[in-house]
Amino acid sequence: LSSRTSAAEKEMGGAEKQEKQYRAHQGFGDHHGGVTGAHTYFYADEAKCDQHMETFLRCIDASSGSSEDGFSAIKLTALARPQFLVQFSEVLVKWRTFFQQMAAEQGQAGRAVLDTKLEVEKLQEALANLGIASKAESQQWFTGENLSTSGTVDLLDWNSLFDSRTKLSRPLLIPNRMTGQLEPLLSRFSEEEEPQMKRVLQRMDVLAKRAMEKGVRLMVDAEQSYFQPAISRLTVETQRRFNRSQPIIYNTYQCYLKEAYNNVTGDMELSRREGWHFGTKLVRGAYMEQERERAAQMGYEDPINPTYEKTNEMYHRCLDYVLEEITRSRKASVMVASHNEDTVKFTLRRMMELGIHPSDKKVCFGQLLGMCDQITFPLGQAGFPVYKYVPYGPVNEVLPYLSRRAQENRGFVQRAKRERDLLWKEVKRRVLTGNLFS
Repeated sequence: LSSRTSAAEKEMGGAEKQEKQYRAHQGFGDHHGGVTGAHTYFYADEAKCDQHMETFLRCIDASSGSSEDGFSAIKLTALARPQFLVQFSEVLVKWRTFFQQMAAEQGQAGRAVLDTKLEVEKLQEALANLGIASKAESQQWFTGENLSTSGTVDLLDWNSLFDSRTKLSRPLLIPNRMTGQLEPLLSRFSEEEEPQMKRVLQRMDVLAKRAMEKGVRLMVDAEQSYFQPAISRLTVETQRRFNRSQPIIYNTYQCYLKEAYNNVTGDMELSRREGWHFGTKLVRGAYMEQERERAAQMGYEDPINPTYEKTNEMYHRCLDYVLEEITRSRKASVMVASHNEDTVKFTLRRMMELGIHPSDKKVCFGQLLGMCDQITFPLGQAGFPVYKYVPYGPVNEVLPYLSRRAQENRGFVQRAKRERDLLWKEVKRRVLTGNLFS
């Protein structure tokens, strides 16, 4: 009993620190300083969000006209008030933390996300003892097809109780560990938040419908970790609607985050249960400086992997999981968005081992326009689907963005020198063979 109590306390202490990451913070809700690798949008009002949506619609049209099976990228911080995304992320994390609290009390602290399964009877007793719901009331919560036979609840079952479309106003009570009192989960949501939720989902629906009409796949970019729970939740809601027969919507996972593997595996398991296609873009990450600055200021654990090598390991672990799912079900697709030659070689080797052919179009590659052509062109010539990410806009905005991307990509100068040498070698080969323009 003492060891179990100790584990539960340790789990709760860690969870309390984690919650700080998602608390609304005026200095960071609309904060742009320290962003080294991504374009950012300033929130003015809802009309400005609608203007951004119209811009994204034009991007979808341009992608449709320029290539077959094209992609277009969108950012949710352009379609919603960033402070709302922080607050919604806080709500989602509190709900997940409550699940972890129940798991710790059942002696399951520290288990992997998908391995944690609460016994329904014990959970109902705990909810009754806390005064959250009577046993009769809680029985109405757990009536899913699988629950009746398994007698357990996992995190995905738990999350299904909180449906952002239809049950946002439902009075869900959870214990506040600071005060020991029960409080509404959505206590911080004002009357403005629910309309915000509806508006951003409506904008995403408009974009997804246009993408489907034009034969374009829509990638939702990942952003700062304190926005990301909300962004991922909203993206999954859109995937549920539009990825029934093919992967139209792609979620992005940043593999420099310690939680990347849990996020990938959790969302993929949800897609398996509900029968929709899992589409993902894997990146290393673009917000390291800002993430660490915020963690230091607000007193929570740095969410970033401690070393570049650990990030590489995370990337390959997540990628391998998706590749194995492609072999198993054919209902997963991945964009390997990387300038790292080792990652590209790893992907090609695993595709060969797993029997994934380039013509399957389940795996594609992406690099930024103007960078790492020595990776892009050979992949294309070998028959792999490969894309160039094309940023565009006013020169005074695009050039700083490209500069930040160069800073973000470790070893960029060395790779640029390598690319120059390869180009010079090719020029000399063509001159010597008399085929300069072939």
